[in-house]
Amino acid sequence: MPRKLPALNADNRAFWQGGEHGELLIHRCHGCERFFHPPGPICPHCASLEVEPHAVTGKGKVLSYTLNYQPWVAELEVPYVVAIVELVEQPGLRFISNIVGMDPLAVRIDMPVRVSFLHVEDVWLPLFERDQ
Repeated sequence: MPRKLPALNADNRAFWQGGEHGELLIHRCHGCERFFHPPGPICPHCASLEVEPHAVTGKGKVLSYTLNYQPWVAELEVPYVVAIVELVEQPGLRFISNIVGMDPLAVRIDMPVRVSFLHVEDVWLPLFERDQ
């Protein structure tokens, strides 16, 4: 499936390239010890500048999802799943990704998932698969 790739910068490079080493790197604040996403130079919880990428387990659960049946480009296989995944490290640590490697119609709320990576050019896109 063709994907629009992110523009890499000093704040997000670790997140988009951590998959090269099999790591999902999420920013964590040294001041309040909270994870946050998307990555940035300032903690959105306490405004500390002491933040850096930290490897997480890559395990989580599906909080919500939608099945997309619109073939936006000819190469796009439909349906596909767009999901909000919450990571186990912290309540509220969420981001949007795709659920892959299974029948899209079998995805369910609260389904356990784990990260996998799709390497495209100089980024490793974090996608999620069912965690058995």
